[in-house]
Amino acid sequence: MKLFFGKKKETTPKDAIIGLRENLSMLEKRQAHLQNQIDQAVQTARANVTKNRKAAIAALKRKQQLEAQLDKLTASRMTLEAQAMAIEGANVNLETMKAMQKGAEALKGIHKDLSIDKVDQTMDDIRDQMDLANDISDAISRPEIFGVNLDDDELNAELEILEQEELDKQLLKAAKAPEFLPNAPTAAIHQPQPQPQRQQQQQQQQQPSTANTESEDELEELSRAMRIAS
Repeated sequence: MKLFFGKKKETTPKDAIIGLRENLSMLEKRQAHLQNQIDQAVQTARANVTKNRKAAIAALKRKQQLEAQLDKLTASRMTLEAQAMAIEGANVNLETMKAMQKGAEALKGIHKDLSIDKVDQTMDDIRDQMDLANDISDAISRPEIFGVNLDDDELNAELEILEQEELDKQLLKAAKAPEFLPNAPTAAIHQPQPQPQRQQQQQQQQQPSTANTESEDELEELSRAMRIAS
């Protein structure tokens, strides 16, 4: 038998869902057909209810049989729909699990050659290389290579000497500054007075004071009185 028929093909979730949807579509058409027959049986019973009682009863019996078939189809359809929904949900879960498994395998492949010890060793190597690069840079930038040997102590000493010389110059300038102070009042005395003040002083010198004029008038009156009395 296996030579003629071979191994049975495994049904995939996609194929199962497609088959269920096709069966559901067929059941839906069958339900519509039965419902049309039920409606026709009802019309036949109404039409013969007064004319032909036997025909009306036969139509009602047919209606009951059709309704029984319709109920079974409805139940079968509900079962197929529930199964299709379950398969679709299971298929979604399956695809999700496959994607997660692929992600886990990818992470395993990435971390296969990695470990904490290897990472620490790599970081140590990087730090060593950076220290070596700094040492090389410092060695290249040293002035001793070009015959120039700079001593920080000598430079600081020379700088202190220059600062002391500059301080001495400032002290000498401060010591010479008071020699010009005695001439300051003389210069202030010989400063010209403002023109309005000088004119006011000249007017005061030219005009006699009021007190002197009153004294002279009193003397004249006294001498005149003495002459009259004599």
